[in-house]
Order: sequence, then structure tokens, then C-alpha cells
Amino acid sequence: MEELLLDDKEIVPTDEYVIKLLEDKAALWKEIHEFLEENFPDASGSWNYYNDGKRWLYKMVRKKKTIFWGALLSDAFRITIYFGNKAEPEIVKSSLPAEIISGFISAPRYGLIRPVSIKVMSHEDVENIIKLIALKMSLK
Repeated sequence: MEELLLDDKEIVPTDEYVIKLLEDKAALWKEIHEFLEENFPDASGSWNYYNDGKRWLYKMVRKKKTIFWGALLSDAFRITIYFGNKAEPEIVKSSLPAEIISGFISAPRYGLIRPVSIKVMSHEDVENIIKLIALKMSLK
């Protein structure tokens, strides 16, 4: 099991603190945010403490639509995006790597949605997240 960070309810994550924790992965975090700022300037994110998981998670939203959830790990960060069933044909025919597509198809369902979760370790991971964000934002 991966070690998740930010489990102290009293320490509110600031941008500076998150960048410090991410170390060499900070540029990847920034790249995702720059894509959102350029393409969806009305999107905004915030850190919220969730008692059920006893940790802080990052929630990126546009209007009332959640774009993704972020969590900091000891050596990287994880982005999770939830899709409804109507996204399946779009994901299957996309240029995403086969392991992401098969992971989505076999992912557990939570009602009518299921996740695509990516541990961000490289620029390639960021490119896949950007593709997923663009796909999510194109669905009605």
C-alpha cells in the first residue's frame, strides 16, 4: 500500500508546502495546473480534509463538476478522475495506453461511475492525465 501524506488535520496544505513535499515531482503538478489555467480558466482547486480517510485531498472543480481528485504520496502524487458509463467508448478508442484503458474497464464501479487513477512519476503520466481531463470536459 502506498504511503499517503497530509494526514494531520491541523496542517492545512498551502501551495508552497505542497511544492516542497513534491520535490522533483513539483514541475509535474504545476504542468497539470498550467493546462487547466490555459484551457479551463474557470476551474479551481482546493485542499479539503476528509474525516472518512483521515487526510487532505485536492479537489479540482469547474462549476459544479469535479474534474479530479489529487493525493500526495511519499514519492509522487496520484490523480483520480471518475467517469460515467458513457465515457467508456471514448476511453476505449482514445490514444491512452492499453493499461489505462483496461484498468478503467475492470475498475470497480461506485454506482454509475468508476475511476481512472494514475500515479504521476513522469511527463508521460501528465500527458495521459491531460488527455483524460480533456475527455472528461468534452462529455456532457
